[in-house]
Amino acid sequence: MLRDSDRIFTNLYGAHDCGLAGARARGDWDGTAALMAKGHDWIIDQIKESGLRGRGGAGFPTGLKWSFMPKEEAPGRPYYLVVNADESEPGTCKDRDMMRHDPHKLIEGCLIAGFAMRAHAAYIYIRGEFYDEAVALQAAIDEAYDAGLIGKNPCGTDWPFDVYLHRGAGAYICGEETGLLESLEGKPGKPRLKPPFPAAVGLYGCPSTVNNVETIAVVPTILRRGAEWFAGIGRPKNTGTKVFCISGHVNQPCNVEEEMGIPMRELIEKHAGGVRGGWDNLQAVIPGGASVPLLPKSICDEVLMDFDSLMGVKSGLGTAAVIVMDKSADVVEAIARLSHFYMHESCGQCTPCREGTGWVYRVMLRLIRGEASVGEIDLLWDVVGQIEGHTICALGDAAAWPVQGLIRHFRPELERRILAAKVSGGDAAATAAAAA
Repeated sequence: MLRDSDRIFTNLYGAHDCGLAGARARGDWDGTAALMAKGHDWIIDQIKESGLRGRGGAGFPTGLKWSFMPKEEAPGRPYYLVVNADESEPGTCKDRDMMRHDPHKLIEGCLIAGFAMRAHAAYIYIRGEFYDEAVALQAAIDEAYDAGLIGKNPCGTDWPFDVYLHRGAGAYICGEETGLLESLEGKPGKPRLKPPFPAAVGLYGCPSTVNNVETIAVVPTILRRGAEWFAGIGRPKNTGTKVFCISGHVNQPCNVEEEMGIPMRELIEKHAGGVRGGWDNLQAVIPGGASVPLLPKSICDEVLMDFDSLMGVKSGLGTAAVIVMDKSADVVEAIARLSHFYMHESCGQCTPCREGTGWVYRVMLRLIRGEASVGEIDLLWDVVGQIEGHTICALGDAAAWPVQGLIRHFRPELERRILAAKVSGGDAAATAAAAA
């Protein structure tokens, strides 16, 4: 259980002033210049030692990702930090609260992370629907400029650094880092082939690093309190604090910052008031946003909420968006709705995704109505396996995994529907014959 003194996001619920004065009172912008004075490599080494992994879904080691940026600047070829604030993953609602209530943590994080990577500019790509969040974040950027915290001489460090806020147009695919870069350049947001990776050829063809809002926002606190402090929270290779989004059939849906590796049951019962109707009424949980496989109650009883524990049960932490379904939920229809979402959001660039997501959704509709055959369940499993891992970006995987989780854990329910439809169809046929 995380102690209150170890929480990084102390204004997550907006109870205090979100402006510069309030942020400074909570410790933001304290000694920023001194941290930067320790050098680019010191900052990267501290982030590596902290064990911080990307908070946007993939969980890649942050310090290692930063170290991929070239060490020597080439004339006329600037470096960029790009912050992914698109947050379009269904069930995920953490970054918007950080930007709305604690925006200076993100801005200070941009300055320090950008400096560590030798960048002189950060672009924050925010989801177009986040109007209030964009207003709050732009106001905080303006405050930071006015106070000399960013700009030509940020915090007196003689390291020119600008922060730009760019509003997207609401496409889920732009949450993928190269699709985001394409959109930021004014092109259709279709993901790029990799290699080359953004650290070599990123925004405007220049070295760039794309990180999630939460990943960047925690950096200043880690540096102030020390890498050992952050590494001492959670479990090995799954360190630090994490903001979880708990929604669905719980008594008190919420965002909450907790220790990485907290048991799922403790997380839900302590912070979300428990499952509606009690824990025994739980049917399934999607533990990391709509793109990861759901888990049945039998696994949820014991599983820990971190990257490796959830991977061990063939799911994932993802964005840590915990979507709870009690026994009243139609789990087949829920996954079908997600299949429709991925079909709608596919950019159409890759054949397995473009054709496969539509096919999967149509089969899911047949399974809802019980019109499919038992053999189609196996065919569906084979098809999503052909989508997974065969596309330029991970949207194909995201479309496949929820269906895989459904078949893996709820195949008896799928077969029951098919059998029930056949029985009811046979009864109807017998009734019609008797009437004739």
